[in-house]
Amino acid sequence: MKPVRVAVLAFEGVSLFHLSVPGIVFGVTPPPAGLPPYEVSYCAPAPGRVRCDQGMEIEVPGGLGAMEDADIVIVPAWNHPEKAAPAVLSNALRQAHDRGAQIVGLCLGAFVLGDAGLLDERRATTHWACRELFAKRFPRANFLPDVLYVDDGNVITSAGTVAAIDCCLNLVRQRHGADVANRVARLLVTPPHRQGGQAQYIEQPVPSLPSENRLPGVLEWAREHLSQPLSLDDLAEVARMSRRTFTRRFREATGMTFVKWLAAERIARAQQLLETTDLPIEQIATEVGFGSALSLRQHFTSQLHTSPSAYRRLFCEGQHNTSD
Repeated sequence: MKPVRVAVLAFEGVSLFHLSVPGIVFGVTPPPAGLPPYEVSYCAPAPGRVRCDQGMEIEVPGGLGAMEDADIVIVPAWNHPEKAAPAVLSNALRQAHDRGAQIVGLCLGAFVLGDAGLLDERRATTHWACRELFAKRFPRANFLPDVLYVDDGNVITSAGTVAAIDCCLNLVRQRHGADVANRVARLLVTPPHRQGGQAQYIEQPVPSLPSENRLPGVLEWAREHLSQPLSLDDLAEVARMSRRTFTRRFREATGMTFVKWLAAERIARAQQLLETTDLPIEQIATEVGFGSALSLRQHFTSQLHTSPSAYRRLFCEGQHNTSD
């Protein structure tokens, strides 16, 4: 089985966390069923020792040539977003993109992608704290300040630090399906897909009383009852809150309305059933709470830009090809 090749950029002052995330996600052990082998390598504008932001030094054996045959190229958070990236790096990224590699900018790594011209006329995001600088430096990008990650034309950017995990899990989901991504997430003990976006993290007050932290359990309860006709009042009752208080807390916790969150959760569950079962579309629609196959198709098209049947064919074929 041919491994997926991932090249991760290293540079002086690079985030040790961001250097580690691709290897942690793609190299999770034991590898779950359906996850092909990944080869994660590290490259730098000049081979040699690089000091990370935590003071540790690492040896980077290869130069930017590692990008030439990588399937995925990942740029960690750039430590000088106000300054343009070196031309040699921009050229290497453009060449990798032109031959079809996925280019990923984690957090402030989006600035490096912008310097390479890869964000022009594309949707992109970065850490909320640098949103004004980003918008100023890259006015041709369609900046989305409130999302955890965004994929536009094989160019992927993510929000602040921990969103790097969300972004890499999404790459697994894209390539191998929601069920494989869920298994990887379970091994990492992290949510497979955090709904919402950066809005929930921008200078929000932290709950100080145990009674104010009921919401996570309520969300789990809702996921276990997706087939039922859930309403905001139902969840407020489970949380033992007034509708008004619950609405505010829900928005703070998820970054979205209840209606949008519920639709996204139902779509995620439908994806899993389409990949792992032979259930008819109509039955899946009932299982996840959409009620009818037509409603499922409408939501699927709106969120994923494909149909349930096409999605099932894609991942069934992908699993068949992987086993060959």
